[in-house]
Amino acid sequence: MTKEGVCRRTVLTAGVASMISMPFVARGAGNAVRIGVPTVLSGPIALLGTSSRNALMLEADRINAGGGLAGRKIELIFQDGKAQPQETARIAREMINSGGCELLIDATPSSGAFAVQEVVRDLGVLCFHTGSETSSLTADPKLRAPTAFRCARQGVHDSIAGGAYLAQFASEHKFNKWATCSPDYAYGHDTTVQFLDFFRHFKPDIEIITQAWPKLGQPDLTEVITKLIQAKPQALFTLLYAGDLSAFINQGNVYALFGAMSVCTPNVDYPVLNAIKNLPDGIQSGTRYFEDFPALPANKAWGEAYRTRFGEYPTNWSWQSAASMMFLEAAAKKAGTADGKALVPVLSGLTIDCPFGVDGRITMRDDHTIIDYAIGWGHTIAKPPFITGVKAADWGQIIELETAWKKQQGYI
Repeated sequence: MTKEGVCRRTVLTAGVASMISMPFVARGAGNAVRIGVPTVLSGPIALLGTSSRNALMLEADRINAGGGLAGRKIELIFQDGKAQPQETARIAREMINSGGCELLIDATPSSGAFAVQEVVRDLGVLCFHTGSETSSLTADPKLRAPTAFRCARQGVHDSIAGGAYLAQFASEHKFNKWATCSPDYAYGHDTTVQFLDFFRHFKPDIEIITQAWPKLGQPDLTEVITKLIQAKPQALFTLLYAGDLSAFINQGNVYALFGAMSVCTPNVDYPVLNAIKNLPDGIQSGTRYFEDFPALPANKAWGEAYRTRFGEYPTNWSWQSAASMMFLEAAAKKAGTADGKALVPVLSGLTIDCPFGVDGRITMRDDHTIIDYAIGWGHTIAKPPFITGVKAADWGQIIELETAWKKQQGYI
């Protein structure tokens, strides 16, 4: 089976795929740990799901080769929620209630993750969110589920890191008039507000002269691009991602958008770069996943192993999904069991060796979200490594300002 040909319901055990007919029935070896993975495998943001799936398969095979989780092999069950919250919640519930799954890895964007969160709260199963970056999912204690952990970047972390970097960039170039362009759903709106708050914290004199909110997967961005050019900002901040970001850059090139303003985004991934016909130099870019950042042998080796197996570069969602499996593996070793409920207290506050940590380690905080993962900003060039001059973010500064932000929101 090719990676493009994975159907809506697929079970993978130790890297072997087998098709399942409807209605959904999980088929696997006796005491395998069945992990349900609601994700997105179709449509314009399918890259999120396919690259998450690849990383989970890679890690499951590695763990299974070493004896599994506390002696139990891992079986992954993937289903496509088609980026529809109601469908995503339905399949997540079905995986647990009738599919034989013991825990969930939610590889969906925020629109699906909030729906899965309510399923998890109701059923009390262990869940890792590996796609959602909307901060409130775990930052807001009213929304947090006691058995759900976010193994993904958090919007407020990116906003602080990006705000600090771009404030310096704006000061150096005297860019005070800005525009924004972000997807029209929770992640886009919430994280844009957060970014602007922290941008103004570091540079109070910026002015936002226009904002655009394209729909998720909107194929024609002509109206959006025209609006931005007509507003004549000096610089643009965008949270578009995956196919939406590559479409924006390709269509923006047609209208000479990148000659009219500087563009800044935290969401450039290897596959996005590959989908861009003519990558403009000088886009200020955050790092999502790059083999050279952090500059650790383990990070380079993991990226190469992924490319060797799948014939493509990993994404931000790839490392986040892989890290969830690493946390699961470490917790099972510490607890001596693969039972999800027994792993919950072990995961809270757990620090693991991880190739994606800024110093080779990542911690799952007591508020069920990770810290110390690699965040940096640089600028694009048209050839490999595509992003250069990367400056690592200051995690001490991130945590200090995040704490102040949580107090302002009434979260602590």
